[in-house]
This record gives sequence, C-alpha cells and structure tokens, in this order.
Amino acid sequence: MPFFSDLSSSRRLEFGSKEITGAIGDSLTVLPLVIALALLTDVSLPHVLFAFGVFQIVWGVAYGLPISVEPMKALVALAIAGALTYAELALAGLVLAVVLLAIGLTGTLASLERWIGEPVVRGVQFAVGLLLLETGLRLAGEDPFLAGVGVVIAAVTVLVGHRNASALAVLAAGALVAVGTAGLPSPQWPGLPPVPPIAQGFTRGTVEGVFAQLAMTIGNAALATSLLFADLFDEDVSPDDLSTSMGVTNLVAVPIGGIPMCHGCDGVAGKHEFGARTGGANVVLGVFYLGAVFVATTALLGAFPLAMLGVLLAVVSVSLGKSVVRSSNLALSASIGLLTLFTNLGIAFLVGVVAHLVLERVSRSD
Repeated sequence: MPFFSDLSSSRRLEFGSKEITGAIGDSLTVLPLVIALALLTDVSLPHVLFAFGVFQIVWGVAYGLPISVEPMKALVALAIAGALTYAELALAGLVLAVVLLAIGLTGTLASLERWIGEPVVRGVQFAVGLLLLETGLRLAGEDPFLAGVGVVIAAVTVLVGHRNASALAVLAAGALVAVGTAGLPSPQWPGLPPVPPIAQGFTRGTVEGVFAQLAMTIGNAALATSLLFADLFDEDVSPDDLSTSMGVTNLVAVPIGGIPMCHGCDGVAGKHEFGARTGGANVVLGVFYLGAVFVATTALLGAFPLAMLGVLLAVVSVSLGKSVVRSSNLALSASIGLLTLFTNLGIAFLVGVVAHLVLERVSRSD
C-alpha cells in the first residue's frame, strides 16, 4: 500500500470568509477539552496548543481538505476524570501511534472494525460523555452561582440558533472572568516542553485506555471520517491513510509536549457546517493556535473559573454522548456507558466487545 496514497497536492487551498468561519467548527470540542485537561492535570497548555497548531496546518495542506485534528477523547476524558496520569496519557498516545501506523500501513482497518462493531463504538462515545458529565457536575457544584451563569449563557446561545457554538460561548465567558481576575496576559515564551515520566505509565489503566480509545479511533476518526469525506466533499480518503497520518501525528506530538490526537468525523462535520471546503480552514485555525501559545499563561489559566469549566464539560458531554441514539443496538451501547460508571472504560469496552460478538453469533444462528 502506498504511503499516504490519498494525499493530494492538487486540492487548492482557499482562505475566504467561509474558511475562516469554518475553522471554528473544529475548535468546538478541542478548546474546551484541552482547557479542562490543562486545568486538572500536569499537561502544559502552550505546548498542547503548539502541537495542535502544527498538525492543523500540516494535514490541512497535505490533504487539501478541512480535516479535523482533535484530542483522543476517550483518553482525555479519563485524564480529566482523574483515571489517567499525565505519564499514562502520554504512554497511551505513543502506543496508539505505533498501533495506528501498523494498521494503516498494512491496510487491516476493515478487519478490526468487524471485531469491535458499531454498537461498541457508540457505547464508548456514550461512556466518554458520561465521564465528562460526572466531572462537570462535580466542578459546577463548587460555585453554583458561576455555574448558573454558564448554564444561562449556554441556553441563550442555543435559543438564538447557535447550538453548536454553546460550548465556545461558555469558554469565552470563562476566559473573560479569567482576564478580569488575572489581567491581560503579557506574551511569553513557553519554554521547553515538559517530559512526562513515561516509565511510570506502564499500568493497567494505560492498557484499558488504549483499547477503549482504539475503538473510538477506528470507528469515528478513521472509518466514519472517510465516509464523511465521500458524502460531503465527494473525495476518496481511505481510512487506512487516516490511520497512518494519526500514527505519525502522535509519534511527533507527544514527545514535544502535545497530547494524543486524532482525526474525527465530528470535527469535519463542524468545519463543513461553518462553511469550510478546503484545507485553508486548517491553516487559519493552526495559525490561531500557534498565536495562542504565547498568551496561554499560567496565571490566566489558573484564574479560569472551575465552576464554568464544569458547565463547559457538561455541554461537551451532551454533544459527545448523544450519538448513542443512532446505535444499531441501543441497549448494548447504553450498557457500556453505564458499566463504565461502576467499573471503568477499559472493562466496559471489553465486556461490550464480547457481548457484541455473542449477539452477532446468536443472530446468525437464528
């Protein structure tokens, strides 16, 4: 299989107003999640933004399409919930980088999809939503007044017809509170990236996180994204090439202080909904992220109200978890999410895979 056979320099980049507004579409869940991760873990926000900026530009230019570059949501949700340390998060990202490269270069994605199954992928998405909602409610409870303000802002944004931007509206309000508390940040050099203690990441939690994320990455970031490019842009981008580019991204991004990243159909749909039609939207968003590197100071981040962060996570959790209603086996998908709350995402994922295979065999025997 040719390396990156679907990358095409013939796709022209555009930088009109629709590409600029389209850039917003891929930041709807990226910014809320990375802000939450930086506030609640040892992750360095400037270095995370730098990695996102670089790979938004790289893959926008390489594919010529408004491809998404977003956090690996299962892993990030586990880290936000306190179930994964920074070391475990980083190691999981490196392991997945190698796995995704191997999958993409050998063209074995379709085989893995048959083993995991669509209801399991939907279940993992639902579980991630529940984890974020649980954390969000806990944080919102620390300051009910500010949480109430965040709820009102989100509700008003939805009522005026901008449902997709409700998380960004809450994020902007929280940023204003932070600026009012800490003052306008002076640009500063972020320094060298943090070095996570990878050796401390060899835990059962890391293994469970890798398997759970792999289900989402195969289903959402590779197969569903490939299908969406065909539906929305009439472009043939193979899921195996998407897997390969995700592998390359994480092999580079994690060692320079980034977090595990992937593509995703939700980010592509968001960019398209806001007007993007080429990789120019990626370049615009990448430049914005790179500029934000120099103002994402520790003082500003520390002043961000955690109660509004809780509302932010609740809003994102709904957008991530609502896809469960499209599951071909709603009971199985919902059970995976609920089991996650009582055990963990790794166990729920494995139980879901086994249950799916058993149900498939029973239905064939009938």
